[in-house]
Amino acid sequence: MPQGLPLTYLEAGEAVGGTPLLVLHGLFGSARNWQTLAKRFGERRHVYALDLRNHGGSPWSDEMDYPSMAEDLLRFLDDRGYARAAILGHSMGGKAAMTFALNHPDRVERLFVLDIAPVHYTHTHAPYVAAMKRADLEGRTRRAEVESQLTGSVPDAGLRAFLLQNLVMEDGRFQWRLNLDALAGNMDWLIGFPEFGEARYEGPSLFVGGSRSDYITPDAEPAILRHFPKAAVRMVEGAGHWLHAEKPEEFARLVEDFI
Repeated sequence: MPQGLPLTYLEAGEAVGGTPLLVLHGLFGSARNWQTLAKRFGERRHVYALDLRNHGGSPWSDEMDYPSMAEDLLRFLDDRGYARAAILGHSMGGKAAMTFALNHPDRVERLFVLDIAPVHYTHTHAPYVAAMKRADLEGRTRRAEVESQLTGSVPDAGLRAFLLQNLVMEDGRFQWRLNLDALAGNMDWLIGFPEFGEARYEGPSLFVGGSRSDYITPDAEPAILRHFPKAAVRMVEGAGHWLHAEKPEEFARLVEDFI
């Protein structure tokens, strides 16, 4: 197994001791998406919101699969001398968290998984990656000039705004804070889940889904319980896939009750 990459992060609750909480964003996200909630959770835990590989300020790699992301988490804990951590992951970050818990169960104090299950999905975000790759950034000085190029492929304004959070101006030029080539080349890995046989994480686990999302369905619950036998499954009413952004208060209360 290759050595993990050194991940960048945001920190909250620095004065709070005990077992830390690692927060892992989803595809196209970054630690910055979790800044407000990390500060809230920082009242109870020392929180690290991480930029996963090929996202945010973290290093880029051609390898973009869940075992590699799990090794990044292992390095993060080892570099800071933590024996264990509570881990919260949304979507892609949830699959990275589950992979880490199944590979290194002794390193996970408890697990929070948001709107994802340990199954293969048919949802693909490849068209969004392709749209960002096609966008002509040369000579653009306004974000609206780039957004207009995404409209045909990404008609939802909220989703476009989310993707455009990855557009940054550096040295007078726009560029993406995403390794789009790695995401495109590994999309099948990202929508899938590694084969773990009968491996189990026996610690406390909370799976939280959005009632308007189709990522955690009754059909997925057997796979959840096979690998995470102590899992509880809760739904946030009226929320979609980005439940932590759509219903932050309801979501935060569920996490705080579980912490």
